Amino acid sequence: MDIKNLLRKNIAELQPYSCARDEFKGEASVYLDANENPYNAPYNRYPDPLQWKVKEAISEIKHVPATNIFLGNGSDEPIDLLYRAFCEPRIDNVVAIEPTYGMYKVCANINDIEYRKVLLNNSFDFSADEMLQTADEKTKLMWLCSPNNPTGNSLNQDEIAKLLKNFMGIVVVDEAYIDFSSQPGFATKLHEFPNLVILQTFSKAWGSAAIRLGMAFASVEIVQVLNKIKYPYNINILTQKQALKALQEKEQVSNWVQALISERAWLTDELQKLDIIKHIYPTDANFVLVKVDDANAVYQYLVNKSIIVRNRNTVSLCLGCIRITVGTREENEVLIKNLKGF
Repeated sequence: MDIKNLLRKNIAELQPYSCARDEFKGEASVYLDANENPYNAPYNRYPDPLQWKVKEAISEIKHVPATNIFLGNGSDEPIDLLYRAFCEPRIDNVVAIEPTYGMYKVCANINDIEYRKVLLNNSFDFSADEMLQTADEKTKLMWLCSPNNPTGNSLNQDEIAKLLKNFMGIVVVDEAYIDFSSQPGFATKLHEFPNLVILQTFSKAWGSAAIRLGMAFASVEIVQVLNKIKYPYNINILTQKQALKALQEKEQVSNWVQALISERAWLTDELQKLDIIKHIYPTDANFVLVKVDDANAVYQYLVNKSIIVRNRNTVSLCLGCIRITVGTREENEVLIKNLKGF
């Protein structure tokens, strides 16, 4: 597959902005190139525009070459950039599973791209054939989220591979919750599928939602395109420093993940004992989707108790459902205690 054939013509021909730090690599004793204030080090200097130290640290943990990594301001930045790189407004379209993470559709609307939905089955899984049948010659991207949000389940990996083999466009697999899943992710399969883009994040397992750092793993060619159209210094120095600190504490992150998986099992067991819970859906994420008699009433009742969950009652296939993030044991006990009083 030649990625260039999928690009918008103006993006393929684009001459990117060249910032001062793109033109110089390495360390110097005197910096007089970027019109920076010489005072207030280190915050007076522009950050590394390609975040190489962070990428190298991620590479060691994820076993993905640094050249195959793009870093964005949250996962929302690469989501938006993929639309801008590959989808011609009012001409091209994308196909996505439904229900799923809402930003895929929001970014489609922002970029004036037709967004085609393929409803999941009763097991919240998808069919590659249905996705392919929904596509046409103007379909540039397909969106999969596994484990999926808000359903929590991992998608069938054979179906994902089938889609990657048979779709002549970009397949995006959002693995924001992969650390909580028993299934392996697709990061080690980048060399097999040149049309694969994997999204991961520091917001979930890494406990760093506040620093807004998302990861995209893809072919060198796709990463080069994303770097070409991103803002020059999209990841600030504070985020880069905190990311490096977090990456040095990967054992702590592993402990958090194991604790949350254990709490997920405890929370599920306790929810099953409650009369108001009608169904608990299987989950590989750090949240649980549950069906209740009256989702709106349960949600408002919990809000009045200063407990915030997510009401998913209006989402496709999620009628009567609320989504509960797995908290600490203390937080989960407060939730269960109050649900008993509903």
